[in-house]
Amino acid sequence: MLSNPVYDPFLILTKIYSDGTHLKQAIAETYIEEQYRSRTVKIVYGVLENDGYFDYCIRRYAPKAPKLAVRTILKICLYMLLFMGKKRYMVTDCAVTLCKKLGKSGVSGFVNAFLRRFDETEVKKALENAPDAEAVALSYPAYAYAELKKEYGDRAKAIAAAKSAGVSVRFLANTEKYLNKAYTKTPFTEKYGHYIFENFARDEGFDEGEYTFQSIGSIAICDCVSPCESLLDACAAPGGKSVLLAEKCKRVTSFELHPHRVELIRAYKNRMGVENVTEFQKDSGEYDPAYAEKFDAVLCDVPCSGFGTVSENPDIKLFRKKEDLVELEKAQKRILETCSKYVKKGGALYYSTCSVFEAENDSIVAEFLKAHGEYKAEALNSPLAHDRKKFGLQFLPDTAYGAGFYVCKLVRI
Repeated sequence: MLSNPVYDPFLILTKIYSDGTHLKQAIAETYIEEQYRSRTVKIVYGVLENDGYFDYCIRRYAPKAPKLAVRTILKICLYMLLFMGKKRYMVTDCAVTLCKKLGKSGVSGFVNAFLRRFDETEVKKALENAPDAEAVALSYPAYAYAELKKEYGDRAKAIAAAKSAGVSVRFLANTEKYLNKAYTKTPFTEKYGHYIFENFARDEGFDEGEYTFQSIGSIAICDCVSPCESLLDACAAPGGKSVLLAEKCKRVTSFELHPHRVELIRAYKNRMGVENVTEFQKDSGEYDPAYAEKFDAVLCDVPCSGFGTVSENPDIKLFRKKEDLVELEKAQKRILETCSKYVKKGGALYYSTCSVFEAENDSIVAEFLKAHGEYKAEALNSPLAHDRKKFGLQFLPDTAYGAGFYVCKLVRI
């Protein structure tokens, strides 16, 4: 019996839409047919990347808003039609079959009619005159796209539309045996063994510590950190930065708020055979006098909106609300303020995010420096394409392999 290509994506997307489960967690927790895993994952990511546009499409052809299960089925089918080039009759048959399997025979007629009538040319024509047309077409939240336009002007569209360049891998051994796949060298290939692959299946080499998966943003931030004796990674999970920085710093201390994420750091360092990383469950925004002026360097890779990573985490566009940014900025300021007290005189405080918005980046630093005359910004350089801001470096998805992030270095005088 042939597999229904709509079924497994439906299971995963239902967890995301209905329960608010994060994308990668939903995939990991759902049993899916292994032989069709790549197809299923592609559809799930594709639906989330185009969620806002698909909502608009459904509104154009549905007299009233369908229930969540039906909307989810329609979005999967729209992705298969518009982005995978599947035949309309095949997609329609799969959708109707799934409706019946789910006990929703009553809506199968509506789903059948919707998919047979749908005309993207008509949708695109109507969208031209719609409010926030560009944001809808890019499936970008209106408030976030307005901010992109304000900060980056005509470049906003390229930033919002940027796609991930592929799977980022950092090699520590036996690199040559993996280079039979299509890959791209990055500015960090020679120094850190970093490559980006179109496709890369995990094998025993991962468990043996031959390589690890690490984003180009994580690599670039670590590259900006100077070697030192003692470093605090203040928001460390899952541990990639701590482990890489352990190669250039004699001792690395890793703080992480949540117990299960502390275990991620521990597992990461053990898999990579790293012995000079010590992890603790700790709130980096809560001052502990035991760490006063203890470190040569502190890295604060703080919680943020994550809009620099939507090419890898498209569910961010669904869940991140405008009001969330206010609370995130409070946390960013609190962590930076607290961790600044842990830096020795003459030491360095690094502030980084995976955000593209100035409010989370240079503005946070500006406010901090205004209140702390004992710190000054020091210029950084990176081989990866970036925009130089007043205090730090801003990397943007359209020129940094789909990744957006920020890093700044502050020196304690």
